[in-house]
Amino acid sequence: MRLGLALGYWGRGPDKTHLDLATEAENLGYDSVWTAEAWGSDAFTPLTWIAAHTSRIRLGTAIAQMAARTPTATAMHALTLDHLSGGRMMLGLGLSGPQVVEGWYGRPFPASPLTATREYVDVIRQVLRREGPVTLDGRFHRHPYRGADGTGIGKPLKPITHPLRADLPLLLGAEGPKNIAQTTRIADGWLPLYWSPTRTDAYRASLAELPEGFMIAPMARAKVCDDVAEGLLPVKAMLGFYIGGMAHAARNFHADLMARMGYEEEARRIQELFLAGRREEAVLAVPDAFADEISLIGPRERIAERLDLWRKGPVTDLLLTAPDPHTLRVLAELNN
Repeated sequence: MRLGLALGYWGRGPDKTHLDLATEAENLGYDSVWTAEAWGSDAFTPLTWIAAHTSRIRLGTAIAQMAARTPTATAMHALTLDHLSGGRMMLGLGLSGPQVVEGWYGRPFPASPLTATREYVDVIRQVLRREGPVTLDGRFHRHPYRGADGTGIGKPLKPITHPLRADLPLLLGAEGPKNIAQTTRIADGWLPLYWSPTRTDAYRASLAELPEGFMIAPMARAKVCDDVAEGLLPVKAMLGFYIGGMAHAARNFHADLMARMGYEEEARRIQELFLAGRREEAVLAVPDAFADEISLIGPRERIAERLDLWRKGPVTDLLLTAPDPHTLRVLAELNN
């Protein structure tokens, strides 16, 4: 099982520790470093900055939002950074949800998410292969565009720049069972939002037919500390926000996922509290057990025992949201 460093997206401003953490991860032998985006900083610019200050560690977006860019624009970002980094780029993509897509990006959330994802990936694959002009008569993505509001003179094109790799790894951040199953067919890897090494049955049917070399790369917060309860507080704060406030009450993929993992009643209670403006109570309502099983928190010996559980499953890459160099170093030692 390879280790990666997941830096996430910025909050109020740039996090000055990110570059130091990325270079430390490379020095410790970590395989990859990942950036993200929500509705603030983008995923590609910080990753390019990190690429310029490193030489070996692989570079991934976890995740870049599909609604933020057309698939050809996303492919341009990926092939450009792949060239600049000497072939270290991995492209992680996700649909996000209706509130973000329609509220932030000002476009409709696709009525058929699986079809929209499949078309998006198809276009990117065509750009990277560069076997001919990009063409797709899709429901959501049409190349060239032939809508009634267009000019009708769009020309099929292929990229001027020759991509460095036609097989640049493409991963998807899928949550629903059908979306996960499709991911195993059209992508090179899957970026689970929550992964519990003790509840792998939740994904068994979706992962029934894994192709050779397929990456499963969940994120988990890691923190070496003496007080487990205190160490879990940031995990619970994250879960309270994602489960309670990261989507509409009637359509929250994150809450649905928590429910499928055995915490349905708790997920709905977190939503209820968060949407009522009782955010602190929502965070406290997150079960310690759930926060604990999807993270690696506590003294070194405890983390070592729990890390063995992650190794025994199908996870190929464990992406750690580790807040300090000491934790990075301990996990590197334990994983050797």
